[in-house]
Amino acid sequence: MNRSIMDLWVGVFAAAGLLALLFLALKVGNLASFSTSQTYAVEVRFGNIGGLKVRAPVKSAGVVVGRVARIGFDSDSYKAVVTLNMDGAYRFPSDSSAKILTAGLLGEQYIGIEAGGDSAMLKGGDRIRLAQDAVVLENLIGQFMTSQAANGKGASK
Repeated sequence: MNRSIMDLWVGVFAAAGLLALLFLALKVGNLASFSTSQTYAVEVRFGNIGGLKVRAPVKSAGVVVGRVARIGFDSDSYKAVVTLNMDGAYRFPSDSSAKILTAGLLGEQYIGIEAGGDSAMLKGGDRIRLAQDAVVLENLIGQFMTSQAANGKGASK
């Protein structure tokens, strides 16, 4: 092979390697799922969102039905305000509930939607009223330690 053809092939493989790295970076950063479908925004208020991040998935029955669009703080109610961009192909009853779940023991956090039974459906600008906060591992350990200390005091009497 002549030198210029060899240089061309090296360049092609280098470019393919860079594209593969870019794809992996987007996949790991939760940015690889570009969608052109219509979405509608729904708001949920939580007392504690734990480690929930923007672009975290919104799932129902294990299927991704949306993404977290924005996380804010309401200084009047002292709650986190989470805005969800729901895929327009999926409609949920207005009495649906949302909770923050964790994928695995220490995995990423996401929002789980459980459908209600109302005949009216959620639409853009609506708010999900029933919300369950994130379970924070540090709080659970603290509660366990406190209860063990209380049980230890009671046993010594």
